[in-house]
Amino acid sequence: MAKLAVQSYCFREFKDNARVAALVGELGLDAIELCAVHCDFAKPEGFEAALAAYRSAGVRIVSIGVQTFRNEPEKEANYFKFARLAGARVMSANFRPGDWPDGVLAAGRMAEEHDVNLAIHNHGGGHWLGSSQMLEAVFAKAGPRIGLMLDTAWALDAGEDPVKMAAKFAARLRGVHIKDFVFDRTGRHKDVVVGTGNLDLPGLFKVLKESGFAGELILEYEGDVKDPVPALKECRSEEHTSELQSRQVI
Repeated sequence: MAKLAVQSYCFREFKDNARVAALVGELGLDAIELCAVHCDFAKPEGFEAALAAYRSAGVRIVSIGVQTFRNEPEKEANYFKFARLAGARVMSANFRPGDWPDGVLAAGRMAEEHDVNLAIHNHGGGHWLGSSQMLEAVFAKAGPRIGLMLDTAWALDAGEDPVKMAAKFAARLRGVHIKDFVFDRTGRHKDVVVGTGNLDLPGLFKVLKESGFAGELILEYEGDVKDPVPALKECRSEEHTSELQSRQVI
């Protein structure tokens, strides 16, 4: 069963990895998805310092990204190197439209070589891979190493139902960014505590349990940049934790 991690982008105002690791502990968590704000995955000389900061705090790095692949194998091999050193099973990934299909298929071959799964991050209605229709077309040609990192809030932004997406792509679901949005009358989004916006949290966990989900659950809240901990703690409140535990997701 999956345990809950947190996206390091929540702490983007805090550049020191030791401080970020301490904030993860304040949330009662011991796992993180590390993004490029906190480590340049193209530069191996910085790997050991970043890894040591989380190891010493007892925080596991379960995923990295979101990393954009540009069909630059020498550079991108370093992304996989970091993931392997960290013990991460998956990497959140982005691809440019012009790199389909060659760049995507090449990245899939690298993922197979390094034994690290890639998971496409659906980044909303303005993203070419934000819709179920496009994801379905890509998965029809991509190998099994290319899966989905379902971002529930950005699915909402694209007019998609993240619960239905979790069910539709269950076989490709490598991870879930658990995030929630509300929208104003112009369609502009705002981050809110998970479960208090438009995300059907009970429905999501019901589908994950029924599908035997074995990927990474990653909490993400992009609001309150200077002090995201209180809202993240609300996301980790007894009500939400009980929901997770009752559905045997964590």
